[in-house]
Amino acid sequence: MTIDLKALTAPEPAPAPGELNSLGFAKPPSETRVVAAMSGGVDSSVVAALLKARGYDVIGITLQLYDHGAAIEKKGACCAGQDIHDARNVSDQIGIPHYVLDYESRFKEQVMEDFADTYLSGATPIPCIRCNQTVKFSDLLRTAKDLGADCLATGHYIKRLMGEHEPELHRAADASRDQSYFLFATTKEQLDYVRFPLGDLPKTQVRELADHFDLPVAAKPDSQDICFVPEGSYAKVVEKLRPGSGRGGKIVHLDGRELGDHNGVIHYTIGQRRGLGVATGEPLFVVKINAPNREVVVGPREALLTAGLTMEELNWLGDGTLEEACDRGEPVLVRVRSTRPPTPARLGWDNGAPAVWFDNPEEGVARGQASVFYDANGTTRILGGGFIATTIAADERLRA
Repeated sequence: MTIDLKALTAPEPAPAPGELNSLGFAKPPSETRVVAAMSGGVDSSVVAALLKARGYDVIGITLQLYDHGAAIEKKGACCAGQDIHDARNVSDQIGIPHYVLDYESRFKEQVMEDFADTYLSGATPIPCIRCNQTVKFSDLLRTAKDLGADCLATGHYIKRLMGEHEPELHRAADASRDQSYFLFATTKEQLDYVRFPLGDLPKTQVRELADHFDLPVAAKPDSQDICFVPEGSYAKVVEKLRPGSGRGGKIVHLDGRELGDHNGVIHYTIGQRRGLGVATGEPLFVVKINAPNREVVVGPREALLTAGLTMEELNWLGDGTLEEACDRGEPVLVRVRSTRPPTPARLGWDNGAPAVWFDNPEEGVARGQASVFYDANGTTRILGGGFIATTIAADERLRA
């Protein structure tokens, strides 16, 4: 796939009567105000530069999400001090106004504290989804509207396509960069307002655009891991936010044997094999975390197999209602981890709760992760999803 840089970055003409501009508005780009969410990275910087080049009225906004002078700062972290500086430099170069908004208290309450509490409950959180769900697509969206913007544009790799009746969310053209797993909670109302200019572009060509615009961040590496977690140590962050949370307990085999001690359930996740500190002559995996009793349950790999799951905080983007889809056993493709391909399943019910039933048992499904639905009929459409509330083990010994 190649792109015509000259055509892509050329000023966009005003739409003819009855037609829409490329962002979906019946007016010239110069009269279309766009707030560009700028993290200081390559992707969001290219979005701002691209929209400016096309003639849109662009305002750049960067969110200060945490205290970048504190111990949690780390190289490659989103919206740390250097990232704010980079976003400001890009905005100055392309000639757009740029504002930094202090969202530290909101981010700490809605994302960081939720992260800590979810880990302490024995579940595995995904703070990037919480951040998109609350701070970025809720708080920032309201700010964009307050600024009189027609839409909010982000650097996410995902597509917004107009369906027969309303906008639809679709997987990105570049499957290796697709971020649909982290954006399933985007509501229909938010989808009306948000735009994703990079959805049709591969990362390599986004880098080409950064070079074309001579952006100061063109060679900047992508951010890695969770922005507020230094050196990938989740437990350190949880202990800092919840002092005393690292209380130890027992490591117990699925057959009831006590195998040893651990120094806190926050150090373990479902499917973990390394670092258990116990040995029985067989490969062992974390198959269950009993947080109230401070127990880490281990067992053989086959004990990780999951027949189904129930969900909470559901967001439905498909046609009709989620209840109707569950009633008819809607076939879907389901992704239960960001790094896994979608797997065939059906929607349904389990004791009155919306559920996913896998066609074949899935391995290592963890409470707190997301269950994201995709169309099973060959399209790239995202139908919604929810957070995993309970898992339904294929192994009867793990059924609660």
